[in-house]
Parts: sequence; C-alpha cells; structure tokens
Amino acid sequence: MSTIDRIKNVAAELLKVEASRVQETSRFVEDLGADSMQSIELVAALEEEFDIEMDEDAALGVKTVGDAVGFIDRVIADG
Repeated sequence: MSTIDRIKNVAAELLKVEASRVQETSRFVEDLGADSMQSIELVAALEEEFDIEMDEDAALGVKTVGDAVGFIDRVIADG
C-alpha cells in the first residue's frame, strides 16, 4: 500500500470521515475537521503506522494530506 493510501486510511479512521473525503489536497483542519488534540493524535497514529518518529512541532506544521506524504517520505528516507 502506498504512503498516501496509508495516510488516508489513518486520517479517515481517526477523524471519523469517509475515506473518499480524504484527498491529497485535503487540509486536515479546514477540510477534514481536525482539532488541535486530533492533530496530535494524528501525528502519533502516523508514527505508529509507519514505525517512525517525527518531530512533533514540524509535523504539526503539515497542513494537507499531500504535505504529510512528503514529510513522511523524507523522514523514512533520512532513516
């Protein structure tokens, strides 16, 4: 499964939205309704999904699903 598909699944489950609403251009707060607590939970869920550790301050600066894909791919590449 691709990075974007995994992020979409995690976001849809955590934010309790239809998976079809989660698109690459979707903004976590404005489009998917994430509040500040859910944003933190999303970082934790993505860390678990990808078995990585992310800098929370940097991760909270990620605004869209596409941003998350690029961010996670960089974290994975940097090992």
